[in-house]
Amino acid sequence: MKKIIAFAGTNSKQSINKELVIYAASLVEGADVTILDLNDFELPLYGVDYEQEHGIPDNAYKFIEYIKNSDGILLSLAEHNGAYTTVFKNLFDWMSRIESKTFFDKPMLLMATSPGGRGGASVLDVAKSRFPYHDADIVEVFSLPFFGNNFAEGKITNEDYSAQLKNAVEQFQNKLVEATV
Repeated sequence: MKKIIAFAGTNSKQSINKELVIYAASLVEGADVTILDLNDFELPLYGVDYEQEHGIPDNAYKFIEYIKNSDGILLSLAEHNGAYTTVFKNLFDWMSRIESKTFFDKPMLLMATSPGGRGGASVLDVAKSRFPYHDADIVEVFSLPFFGNNFAEGKITNEDYSAQLKNAVEQFQNKLVEATV
């Protein structure tokens, strides 16, 4: 059985991106899915001086081990000022000090949602251009605009967006199968 990790790139306890990634994870068939919460991986703000004085924190090692031991990644990025959240960027920076190719060529379904009409498009653009340098195999990208209008009771309510996500999950699953052949 394939091991998948799913997480939102935020530490918000009421994260709409966490709701989206949990729903996407529920659509993956025949996989052992582990939902991660960045609140469980608290890290000091990255700095060269801090690293030289204290080393790399255990939580950075723990998170990167989840990536290494997975067969695929579902990630929904929250957008702050057109980019990653501070907590995600900080985790990303710490992990890159352990291994510059932080995603280990794992298949990834990259997602974002927002209350507005762009659905996290800016952060997705940043990630699509940056993640491949860190060995991400971005299989599909999904954006859900107007979260409050298109998501209720734990699922996407808009038929078009629902079909888009289901197709993205299917492509992700196909890539997981290809990886074992």
